[in-house]
Amino acid sequence: MIGRLRVAFAGTPEFAVPTLLALLSSPHQLVGVLTRPDRPQGRGQRLSPSPVKAAVDASVPIAQPATLKSPDEQARVAAWRPDVLVVVAYGLILPPGVLEIPRLGCVNVHASLLPRWRGAAPVERALLAGDEMTGVTIMLMDEGLDTGPTLLQRPAAIEPHDTGATLRERLAALGAPLLLEALQGLAEGTLRPHPQPAEGATYARKLEKREAAIDWRRPAVEIERQVRALQPWPVAETARSDRVTGAADRLLVYAARVAPGDSAAPSGVPGCILEANGQHEEGYIRVQCGAGRLDLLTLQRPGGQRMPASLFTRGPRALERSMVLGGVI
Repeated sequence: MIGRLRVAFAGTPEFAVPTLLALLSSPHQLVGVLTRPDRPQGRGQRLSPSPVKAAVDASVPIAQPATLKSPDEQARVAAWRPDVLVVVAYGLILPPGVLEIPRLGCVNVHASLLPRWRGAAPVERALLAGDEMTGVTIMLMDEGLDTGPTLLQRPAAIEPHDTGATLRERLAALGAPLLLEALQGLAEGTLRPHPQPAEGATYARKLEKREAAIDWRRPAVEIERQVRALQPWPVAETARSDRVTGAADRLLVYAARVAPGDSAAPSGVPGCILEANGQHEEGYIRVQCGAGRLDLLTLQRPGGQRMPASLFTRGPRALERSMVLGGVI
């Protein structure tokens, strides 16, 4: 029989919701939830709750502090009397005063196989680096950045067509039952933490909007990974210049593939459109890269709809052979 723990939860985005729902359906008692304050969203900039707040039952106490550094906010968490605080992509640093509240410590669900990819964007950094494997780590938190001892780990293969969104979803589903397994071990006293090895540590820094810009001087294989990794945000993008008017517009790239065949010898300057195949729905726009060529498959103009590349080869704003795609405007 699993010992029943008093569990507090801290999380904000969609990635945290599967673990929260697993806790709600477990034998443990959810005594309180921490999540980030409501934020303005959409064209109307209406305040919207985080996915975690939206998923919490109304009977569970919720706190949305802007910081946990104040004694009053720490006292509120202490008043829940948690045995353990589960943290999943919360978004705020836990100060020592909070780390010391739960008798069994603060347990983090992290989307990588630590010590690789400590930090804010482990899913995207793994994809950008071309990693073949990743996974989920359940760890005890300390004052460092994802440096605490590990409790459990589960590996997961990165599939060739994984995007940031699909990989994050799979890791969230993997992390939820793994967290319950860790709580059982902590409750029964059968789970022992293991210090992280010093070797192999890498840092997954937070994504920035400027990383969306495609640099066509880079190899096609790296740009293809960029397209997959930067979904749903910030989305890889490039710019097209109109040869007649000189006007430029942005293009968001949602799907691409490395062009087949021998592409070692450049056929044009980086960014040059080598072929605009719009004869059928499976059409593509082939672009020269610094090494190799990339086929653009799904595109979008800001404010428009995502469309197959074949539709971008028609009309007055068509992408045509010999055009050169450039930096973001």
